[in-house]
Amino acid sequence: MRLRFAPSPTGHLHVGGARTALFNWLLARREGGVFLLRIEDTDRERSSVEMLDAILEGLRWMGLDWDEEPFHQSRGLERHQADAHRLLREGLAYRDFTRPEELVRIRQEDPTRAARYPREAADAMAPGESEERAHGGEPFAVRFKVPAGATRWKDLVHGSLRFRNTDLEDLVLLRADGTPTYNLAVASDDHHQRITHVIRGDDHISNTPKQILLHEALGRPVPEFAHVPMILGPDGKRLSKRHGAAAIGEYRKRGILPEAMVNFLALLGWSPGTDEEVFSMEELVSRFSLDRVLKKSSVFDPDKLQWLNGRHLAKLPASRLAPMILQELGELRGVAEERIAGEPEWFASLAELLLPRARSGRDLAEQARPYFAERIDYDPEAVRKHWRKDPETAVAHLEALRACFHEVEWTEDALETALRALAKERGVGAGKLIHPLRVALTGQAVSPGIFEVLAVMGRNLSLARIDQALEELEAAHRRDS
Repeated sequence: MRLRFAPSPTGHLHVGGARTALFNWLLARREGGVFLLRIEDTDRERSSVEMLDAILEGLRWMGLDWDEEPFHQSRGLERHQADAHRLLREGLAYRDFTRPEELVRIRQEDPTRAARYPREAADAMAPGESEERAHGGEPFAVRFKVPAGATRWKDLVHGSLRFRNTDLEDLVLLRADGTPTYNLAVASDDHHQRITHVIRGDDHISNTPKQILLHEALGRPVPEFAHVPMILGPDGKRLSKRHGAAAIGEYRKRGILPEAMVNFLALLGWSPGTDEEVFSMEELVSRFSLDRVLKKSSVFDPDKLQWLNGRHLAKLPASRLAPMILQELGELRGVAEERIAGEPEWFASLAELLLPRARSGRDLAEQARPYFAERIDYDPEAVRKHWRKDPETAVAHLEALRACFHEVEWTEDALETALRALAKERGVGAGKLIHPLRVALTGQAVSPGIFEVLAVMGRNLSLARIDQALEELEAAHRRDS
């Protein structure tokens, strides 16, 4: 089994292309086949090395390795031309001398005739006239003679498909400048690379009968085709930038893990047949098959991508989490790097504490800031809700907690016992102490369990955070007076 992914280096690797590459790669790996990369770079004006590098980097980041050197379509020009001229010699194609302006005039006069006109003009020529005009230097395109009847194939996703050949215009094989058109180049390259299976998007279904006819006219094996459903935005329209869709490289910059992106893309059009949603690459390879590719289009859900990212993030060892956090810490990076290197077991505890609430490396870094910073900022809404409504009580609770924590053993159980005993002594529920304490420690109204936070933060830093909170409350009192 030989499969290929054929991007054009005229733009970045986007979600749809990445999903196509993934499906081809998964099937090749599942079946012990070959995954090839073909660069369709015949559009010289729009193709660029920068775009090609971005595509290759995106594939590498996702873990989609290819098995042979990338094949550049532009290097097959002579072979493409030879295939067209062979069809011309065998009477399966003809020269089209129609000038563009002439075709425009005919289309305006009789739109139904425009598609037939080039062949009518070629058939009306005297014997030898076509060759004579070509030898005389008159420009011409080469068109394929679409035969009568219908073109059928068994699509590996959609089942039996049929196109009436009368609905197909005689397709141009070579333009007047001798360059090949898309369908000729693809059919020629697929044969040259011995492609056995073509997996691509539904938007290519209309190209398939043309390519099948070319394979058959050239007496070559026809690959098997599988057309996967399109990816839609939440509004049910084809996914585009207006839906927030970005190049694969952008998702990488936003902190999406390659494991999460691969998992997410696999579920856009493929079903495992169960309610499972979180898969490793190895699991996808072992489970993937074309018979579970859906016929119906899938909807791109950015929230699900973030959720999957969090699930895969939680599986990572601390050694992979540390660089992700450090990258986002800015001015705290030096301090954090030193402590992480010196206290790896403590960092593992911190990561375990923060991971359940994180969906990206950026989330982790934001949650980790209070554990490295000398001083912290406070969320205004958290301050308003838990400090400013009754500042005198907040100060009293924090002072009592500071005194209590100076004496207690610094373990989760001991801290919880001490706080609850203090709450009972003061005649309030434990939450009345926990909420202002949480703001003091993290600057936020929401955090992991407060006793876990205290244990990981440590006695000295926790007491310093309470002192900073009391200073902040005192300063606010002076401003209000």
